Amino acid sequence: MRKSKGKLFVFSAPSGSGKTTIVHHLLAQNELDLEFSISATSRQKRGSEKEGKDYYFISPKVFKKYIDNDGFLEWEEVYKDNFYGTLKSEVDRIWALGKHAIFDIDVFGGMRIKSKFPKNTLAVFVQPPSIEVMEKRLRNRKTDTEEKIKERVLKAERELKFAQDFDVVLVNDNLEKAKKEAYDLVKKFIEN
Repeated sequence: MRKSKGKLFVFSAPSGSGKTTIVHHLLAQNELDLEFSISATSRQKRGSEKEGKDYYFISPKVFKKYIDNDGFLEWEEVYKDNFYGTLKSEVDRIWALGKHAIFDIDVFGGMRIKSKFPKNTLAVFVQPPSIEVMEKRLRNRKTDTEEKIKERVLKAERELKFAQDFDVVLVNDNLEKAKKEAYDLVKKFIEN
């Protein structure tokens, strides 16, 4: 077991950029010793999402109690009445396992983690080739309403302006190439 705190790998991007696919690929590489940091959210489950695997699904009322009790490393009201955050206990759980934490979180949450652990965190912004490609990916997922897709596209246009604040911008115009680049970035950061 690792005696010191592990590393933190933040992967942030607009919805439909491919960050979740890249994070799952990295988690499958056992030699990297990564553990997924499960975020908490007040939104409803989508598709085949599972409690305690994809998210900790909690009510807005309970979420606000955690906020009041300083239970989050970071949190954000990402969409109206939809809160997302990283419980402090989640990072402690991962480090107690002697592993590195990997996050699949929104841009602003990613920056908050980086600001709290600047030396231990590699912040990667996964950028879609274009807004049009991203919108097409969102439509192909068939998990969101038209209104939600438009909301995500508007949010993506704002988020793209923060790409330069990350340690690395990884353009996902070829998924296999993006997976390889992400692997190389993580491996190098672990070794330093």
